[in-house]
Amino acid sequence: MIARRKTREINVGDVKIGGVNRITVQSMLNADPNNFNALKNQIFELKQAGCDIVRMAVANSEHVKMISKLKELAAVDKNYDIPLVADIHFNYKLAIESVYAGIDKIRINPGNIGSDDRVKAVADVCRNQKIPIRIGVNGGSLESQILAKYGNPTPEALVESALYNAKLLEKYDFTDIAISVKSSDVDKMIEANIMLSEICDYPLHTGVTEAGTVHMGLIKNAIGIGSLLQKGIGDTIRVSLTAAPVLEVYEGISILKSLELYRKSIDIISCPTCGRCRTDVISVANEVEKRLIIIGKNMKDDIKIKVAVMGCAVNGPGEAREADVGIAGGINEFLLFKQGKSIMKIPSDKAVDVLIKEVEKIAGTAKTED
Repeated sequence: MIARRKTREINVGDVKIGGVNRITVQSMLNADPNNFNALKNQIFELKQAGCDIVRMAVANSEHVKMISKLKELAAVDKNYDIPLVADIHFNYKLAIESVYAGIDKIRINPGNIGSDDRVKAVADVCRNQKIPIRIGVNGGSLESQILAKYGNPTPEALVESALYNAKLLEKYDFTDIAISVKSSDVDKMIEANIMLSEICDYPLHTGVTEAGTVHMGLIKNAIGIGSLLQKGIGDTIRVSLTAAPVLEVYEGISILKSLELYRKSIDIISCPTCGRCRTDVISVANEVEKRLIIIGKNMKDDIKIKVAVMGCAVNGPGEAREADVGIAGGINEFLLFKQGKSIMKIPSDKAVDVLIKEVEKIAGTAKTED
C-alpha cells in the first residue's frame, strides 16, 4: 500500500485535489478555441473516457466567451459538466475575466503577469470567488534572474521558481494553490517534484511536458509520474502526448491502475507466450482488454478486479493465482480458473464470453435474465 504525501486540499469545481482525496486525471483541449461545437464534443469525449478536469487555452476575450457558453451547457447537460481550467500567459485581465465567466481554476504564473497590483488583482478576485490557482513552472517559463543564477533549467531552478511564484500570491493572503514543476527531462522532473514535496504542502500536479508521441511519450510519463506516485508524491496528473487528448486520459488511468491508485479498476495480466502455447493468446488478450474497458466504465467506485489470460493450462493458473478469474489456453479449449483453482474447461470459441460473464458478476454489472 502506497503512503500518500499529506497535502492541502483545494476545490476545482466539485472535484477535490490533495488531502486524502483520490488522484485525479487531467487533459487539455486541443480543439479550435473559437469553435464551440468542437470544444464541447472534445469535452464530452474526455469525460466519457474518465477525465476529471479539463484545461483550455485562453488567449483573448473571445475564448473567455467560450468559457461562459461551455458552463451554460454544463448546467443543463451533465454530459458536459466537468471542471474547466483557464490556461493563461501574461495577461492578468484574461484571468479576471475568466473567473467571472465561470472558470473553475486558473493556471498562471504570477511572476509573468506584471506589477504587484496586477498580481493582487488576480489574487483578490480568485479569493473572493473561491477559485484556485495552479502555478505552472517548466524549463521555458523560468524567470530570467533564476535562469541566470543556475545557468539552465535545473531541478533547483524549477523549485525556486515555483516557490517564488507562490510567495507572490501568499503576499496577498492567497494560498488556494496547486503547483506543477515539469520538464521534458524525466530525471529533472522527478528530482524537482521530490525536492518540492519536502519543502511545501501544496498539492502537486505532475507530468512530463513535451514528452513526445504516444510511444515515447507514454514511456517517459509512466517513468516520471509512476516514480513519483510510488513515492506517494502527486495529487493530480496529466500524461502529455502529441496525440488526441483522450489518449492522455486512458494512459493516465492506466498508470494509476498499475499502482492500484485508481478508484476502480480491472487489471488484466497476460503471459508473454512461449513455445508451450497452443492457442492465439495475443488475440484473446487484446479482445478481453477491449471488453473489460466497457465493464470498467459501468462499475461502481472502489472495486478492483484482476483478470488473467494465460497461454498454458499447466502453469497458467498457478502463475496467475492472484487473479480473481482467468483463462488458460490448451488445444482447442481454455481452462477457466479462479484464484489459481481450476473450475471448468471451455471451447476456445466460447472462452472470452464465459470469462467476461464471470468478470461482470464480480463487478456487479451482469444483466439479469428475464
